[in-house]
Amino acid sequence: MAELISESQAVRKMTSFPAQKFGLWKKGIVREGMDADLVIFDPDTITDRSTFQEPHQYPAGLPYVMLNGQVVVDQDRYTGRLAGRVVKKQG
Repeated sequence: MAELISESQAVRKMTSFPAQKFGLWKKGIVREGMDADLVIFDPDTITDRSTFQEPHQYPAGLPYVMLNGQVVVDQDRYTGRLAGRVVKKQG
C-alpha cells in the first residue's frame, strides 16, 4: 500500500502544526521550557482497538505517554495519573 504522507509529516500535523495554529506556544515541540507532552509509539503495531460496540478501548502500540512531565502510560499500562489540564490560548 502506498504511503499517503510521511511519518514525519503525520507527526507534525498532529503536534506542532495545530499547536501553532491555535496559539499554544508551549505545546507541540520538544524543547527546554515547553510542556513535556510526549508519546512513544511503534509505527508497526499502532492501532485503534475501539469498536462501535466497545468504544472505550486503549490503543495498541503506545507503550509510553507523558503529560506535563508525568508518565501516564508506562509499558502499555495506564498509571492512573491524571496529569492533563485545561489548555488555554497563550498570548
